[in-house]
Amino acid sequence: MTRLSTITISFLSPRSVARRVPFVRAPVLLVAAALLGALAGCGGGGGGNDATAHEQGVPKGQTATDEGEFLGGEATPPKPAPPLKLTDSLGEPVDIAQFKGKAVLLTFIYTHCPDVCPLIVSHLKTAQAELGPRAKDMQIVAVSTDPRGDTPKTVAAFLEEHGMTGKMDYLIGDRAELGRVWKDWNIVANPAKSGRDLVEHSALIYGIAADGDVTTLYPANFEPSQIVHDVPLLEQ
Repeated sequence: MTRLSTITISFLSPRSVARRVPFVRAPVLLVAAALLGALAGCGGGGGGNDATAHEQGVPKGQTATDEGEFLGGEATPPKPAPPLKLTDSLGEPVDIAQFKGKAVLLTFIYTHCPDVCPLIVSHLKTAQAELGPRAKDMQIVAVSTDPRGDTPKTVAAFLEEHGMTGKMDYLIGDRAELGRVWKDWNIVANPAKSGRDLVEHSALIYGIAADGDVTTLYPANFEPSQIVHDVPLLEQ
């Protein structure tokens, strides 16, 4: 199989970021798709964004390659997950460090997103179901990209609608609290220029290994089978 060369993130032009990424099936294209799909214009929002490549959600100091055992793009070298301490939609404090020993799938979404975010959650739900008993050592965490629209009430409705009540942690906060997390994780979260209360936001899914290192990256249109394959490896 032809291998995709290691990609240095700083060389990615922010103006080349795709608003929509066609479904990718060949593993060799996964990393490229992840980088091109790093910034999601939900609901067809557009207008471009002048953020740097790092601000599109790829961890600082890491590159992505497909040359390892994972079906997701590998974050090279693996590095400890940045700080993440927020309150979930039930009012309980959550610290990403508390999940050491588990595989963590982390994403950044918002509840009234009409397309990209429901796709991410739907695929995570499918992967979780397909893992069966093996999912007991996996934790799904979502962080809000919309401090105004994501409230305990809207999150509860979103989780119920997508069949994920009690199956994932959804972290919320005010703009200052979320802004600190976005900065630590190089996340873009801006109101879409098209209006309509939409948000343009970084849309990668991060695979965090049991040792707490960010190890894999997935685009918003990942296949559940990739997660099913990678989670047991992340749990090791």
